[in-house]
Amino acid sequence: MKAIRRFTVRTVLPSSIAPLGKLAGNLRWSWHLPTARLFHDINPEAWEASGHDPVQFLGSVTREQLQQIAASQELVARIQDLGEDLDRYLTEPRWYQSLGEDAPKSIAYFSPEYGISAVLPQYSGGLGILAGDHLKAASDLGVPLVGVGLLYQAGYFKQSLSRDAWQQETYPVLDPDGLPLTLLREEDGTAASVVLPLPNGRELRAHIWRADVGRVPLLLLDSNVPGNDEAARNVTDRLYGGGGDQRLQQELLLGMGGVKALRIFQRLMGSPAPEVFHTNEGHAGFLGIERIRELMDSSNEQPMSWEEALTAGRASTVFTTHTPVPAGIDRFERAQIQHFFDAGLAPSVPIERVLELGAENYEGGDASKFNMAVMGLRLAQRANGVAKLHGEVSREMFAGLWPGFDSREVPITSVTNGVHVPTWVDPLIADFARESFGAESVLDPQWARVYDVEDADIWRLRRIMRSNLIDDVRSRLRASWKKRGAADAELAWTDNVLDPGVLTIGFARRVPTYKRLTLMLRDPDRLKALLLHPTNPIQLVIAGKSHPADEQGKRMIQDLVRFTDDPEVRHRIVFLPNYDIAMARTLFPGCDVWLNNPLRPLEACGTSGMKSAINGGLNLSVLDGWWDEMYDGDNGWAIPTANNGASADERDDIEAAALYDLIEEQVAPRFYSTAHPSAGAAGPSASSNDGVPHQWVAMIKHTMAKLGPAVSAERMLQDYVGQLYQPACRSGRLAVQDGYSSARHMASWRSKIKDGWSAVQVEHVDSLGVTEEPQIGDSLTVNAYVSLGSLGPDDVSVEVVHGRASENDDLSEVAVAELRVSEDLGRGRFLFSGEIVIDHSGSFGYTVRVLPQHESLASKAELGLVVNA
Repeated sequence: MKAIRRFTVRTVLPSSIAPLGKLAGNLRWSWHLPTARLFHDINPEAWEASGHDPVQFLGSVTREQLQQIAASQELVARIQDLGEDLDRYLTEPRWYQSLGEDAPKSIAYFSPEYGISAVLPQYSGGLGILAGDHLKAASDLGVPLVGVGLLYQAGYFKQSLSRDAWQQETYPVLDPDGLPLTLLREEDGTAASVVLPLPNGRELRAHIWRADVGRVPLLLLDSNVPGNDEAARNVTDRLYGGGGDQRLQQELLLGMGGVKALRIFQRLMGSPAPEVFHTNEGHAGFLGIERIRELMDSSNEQPMSWEEALTAGRASTVFTTHTPVPAGIDRFERAQIQHFFDAGLAPSVPIERVLELGAENYEGGDASKFNMAVMGLRLAQRANGVAKLHGEVSREMFAGLWPGFDSREVPITSVTNGVHVPTWVDPLIADFARESFGAESVLDPQWARVYDVEDADIWRLRRIMRSNLIDDVRSRLRASWKKRGAADAELAWTDNVLDPGVLTIGFARRVPTYKRLTLMLRDPDRLKALLLHPTNPIQLVIAGKSHPADEQGKRMIQDLVRFTDDPEVRHRIVFLPNYDIAMARTLFPGCDVWLNNPLRPLEACGTSGMKSAINGGLNLSVLDGWWDEMYDGDNGWAIPTANNGASADERDDIEAAALYDLIEEQVAPRFYSTAHPSAGAAGPSASSNDGVPHQWVAMIKHTMAKLGPAVSAERMLQDYVGQLYQPACRSGRLAVQDGYSSARHMASWRSKIKDGWSAVQVEHVDSLGVTEEPQIGDSLTVNAYVSLGSLGPDDVSVEVVHGRASENDDLSEVAVAELRVSEDLGRGRFLFSGEIVIDHSGSFGYTVRVLPQHESLASKAELGLVVNA
């Protein structure tokens, strides 16, 4: 029989162990080892059965068992101590509180997905994992962040394989009452809700669930609520599951509904209004429209014009782009956007202005499309990519929004991603660090003492973690084969899959084509020879999900799994379905080498290799994403790329061959070389060989000491605070001063500049002081005759840009000097003059340009206006 209704009964805890409730309800347990160990020690079997989910765990404990726990003085003391520790963690000042009044009082962070714990499956891949790590690091540092997202009824999907190795998806429905969530309620006890009008007189209503991620509240909007019709209920059914109107409604709910949810949370909790809004990728871009609507609404005491509201909102908004390819950006039909906004989503906001924000009105753009990333950039005064190389790629990709500027001047900076170390570092590493040098955080300078640890101790630890991975792999592989229809009698071989003494290489990520899951299969015979090498064998653990609609990605998985099914090699290479956080926490520590071979430069950051590094794993990767800036020759290997204009097939052939060569000639020999470094030139003696690969361990130590701090999410958050949040807060505070008088003034100035810019021109440029044979150190006086029309000299900056000039007059290695007004020539004409010094030999060139100038601009390219001579 089946139940006609299901609900979750909350556990009532005896008073002496009441802190268990808050310890289970706050997701800090997912990265706080003492708390997780407490739940394990209370009942190891029940903890394993719950899938390491404290809420389910407590729900499975009987009244009698609770009484037994309450009768244990040791457990009660631990529970009380950890409850007090959590209270201190949530309330005591941390790093951020040392920054003073210049730091924003509250920051709103919007993301379509969050990877916090396997028990809250609201993520599909790197974007969500990054967002989860962002919240956790903010909590640890005391950054007053409020997360905003959607609660998906079925999360992403669970992956399994058919007998013929085809990916299959299932969507188990989540019960919010069984998750570490609480429903936000009004003072009368009713569920707080946001409402968006939809076409044809319909409404989209959503309740607000709160998850506590340490100190950070995460608000998740849920449309599966009474009052919605079936289509509206299904808006939040699956992460990235729908297309067309459903996807647009998800993004409207995330952005516009998310701002409304923040206002409700602020009202009910008495918390400060966010001073900075951070848009994590374009999915949440509509939050800017809702903020503009608030300022333009006629019910406002001082309603603002479009330009004023846009100026005020942009000042305090940060936009992060995560994709290096246009195909990864959400785009809708312009008519589709108009159809939904005509329903009354923002009645005070002119629809034509909304459409302009997402317009691809640049060379190569599609006039019929509305581009979410383009809107995100136009609604934010500050923007960043997620690695240095990705910043370069983003500046080139979006250069059309800033015509007349070199791509290097496009106002998109970089903050390289990081990973939340307490989440991803193996407990064995954490214990080892604490015992060896008294430091848990990789940011602690004491971590450099890893160099003093005996090589044999580190090697022993690596083998234990590799063995733990192999145990997990065997269990998962057997379960996978049973789902594929295999009988127990066929699966004895899975008990001996992988070898704890063999070099283990990991590869796990989403499976879009550019990540090249099957590059390793380019030459199957060569791969087989590496796997079965008589003295230096390798073994591979592979995982990854393809988007349900990506047939090509699914085909790649099928091709790989069919290779792993070969009885000749299946003990050395495995594919594990349903890659998630729970699998990753064993996979990263257990692999000796982390493989990443995307098409350069299509990997924005690729943080999986960072998670391997903090566990002492070495990276073997194409120089893309974070590895491009952090590879130093001693922390892993760089796979050469085919940058000679080769075709796609030729490129894959070249790079696959380079990968095989690296593994065969460098990686594997170093792993298996156990000669002691003190051995003489004639070769190691039997007594000098202690079974430890000292060169390999030296790379591990270097990685942990040097790379660990650089890849931490704590470092990333500190970068965001210093480079983006604090400047955005200062701009936002300036904009709202004196009833938004500064924003109104700035908007008026922007309008004046835009209206008068067409009349600006550089009429003539001359120079003085150059001899027939100029030399390094000579000075050059530049005079520029500029017509400003209706604008004044204070509205502009006139610059001379100089550097090396190529045969076609392109400038490189440029420097910039500002020219000053030296004479008013009348009728809006001015002479600007200045001096530059010739600082290099060879070809030298210069030009003059005019740009808008105002103290409130975050960059000289912000308005996208420039007049070049």
